[in-house]
Amino acid sequence: MKDLKFDRHRRLRGSANLRAMVRETSIQKEDFIYPIFVVEGEDYKKEISSMPGVYHYSIDRLGEELDEVVELGIPSVILFGVPKDKDPVGSQAYHDHAITQEAIRFAKQRHPELVVIADTCLCQYTDHGHCGVIEDGIILNDESLDLLARTAVSQAKAGADIIAPSNMMDGFVAAIRYGLDEAGFSHIPIMSYGVKYASAYYGPFREAAHSTPQFGDRKTYQMDPANRMEALREASSDVNEGADFMIVKPALSYLDIIREVRDNFDIPIVAYNVSGEYAMVKAAAQNGWVDEEKIVLETLLSMKRAGADILMSYHAKDAVRWLEGK
Repeated sequence: MKDLKFDRHRRLRGSANLRAMVRETSIQKEDFIYPIFVVEGEDYKKEISSMPGVYHYSIDRLGEELDEVVELGIPSVILFGVPKDKDPVGSQAYHDHAITQEAIRFAKQRHPELVVIADTCLCQYTDHGHCGVIEDGIILNDESLDLLARTAVSQAKAGADIIAPSNMMDGFVAAIRYGLDEAGFSHIPIMSYGVKYASAYYGPFREAAHSTPQFGDRKTYQMDPANRMEALREASSDVNEGADFMIVKPALSYLDIIREVRDNFDIPIVAYNVSGEYAMVKAAAQNGWVDEEKIVLETLLSMKRAGADILMSYHAKDAVRWLEGK
């Protein structure tokens, strides 16, 4: 055996400190965006049944959640407002004193340093559950753009630090960028859900946001899960239209897409670790089938390794506690 030649890869794995020295990818608390669902009413906090550990909050109870996020050192939240009243054009999305706008104001007043991101869509505000205006059963693209721009401007007026449009209408970034600039908000960045697939992983979110389509599905505007090159076309359009961040959604089954987008664009990439991914891990952990801490951190690490700069995740609070031994 003395003349046998082979590589000694194990030399760099001999101890915990040695492994840490050569570790290529890491997760830290600054990587996270934590999603929060806000509902109308008073003194309301209720766990979402399909998302254990995630709650609906009324604005007067929102402070306890924001305080915990800030105490943990998580730098950002994204707010999803769930209104009581819905109509065909989602008018509560762009009302200056609607639930999302009031939640933004509350968050910025309580924690001015917290980066508050506004989800910008119509689906949870329309009585039909789709992300745009409907005529004769067709989701109209161009007619929806003005409402999305109005929503973004209203959210910026309320104090949102970042606008995150998730509707997947063609030209939505261009329309929102134009609307923000015209209203004096040229400094507000856009975090585009530019690579958003028509995925089965969104089920728990639709319960949380009360946004399940009342007919049909979203396959005419969200992307086919079979397509890879389409992701690059979508991302390219949004970057050219003024997107400052690019979200890939979902994340876990689309790690190859995160890598493609990372390799082709030089803006920050956000992996959205979506509700279905979260719910599967929670269900398995509650049944004792997996080690929740190890599974979650490994899953999040895979998203960073694939090329994500930022992790939008319902696991964020737990992940930070585990990372910092809290």
